[in-house]
Amino acid sequence: MKKLLILLVAVMVTLGSVNQTVAAEQSRGGAMGFIAGCCFGIRSAGAYNDGKEIHWREWVMLVPFVNIVFAVMNGIDGMDGTTTADLAEQYGSTYY
Repeated sequence: MKKLLILLVAVMVTLGSVNQTVAAEQSRGGAMGFIAGCCFGIRSAGAYNDGKEIHWREWVMLVPFVNIVFAVMNGIDGMDGTTTADLAEQYGSTYY
């Protein structure tokens, strides 16, 4: 229990010390930028900080066992040559 408490304190201190100068102007970054970077990768974190939203297909990747199905779907889309422009046309410019 002590280790968990120490870990939580360390995470809170780290989140509080993150430099948010650029993202703060757009009300982005912070804890949500941290989650986007840790869970979805640097590309999603950068897109989130640029004003884009995180797509539902990325959120589903956090659900155990279900993520396998969507990982295969994402792989098939990549194999078919789907580009960011195709995704923006399909889902809208809010996400891509």
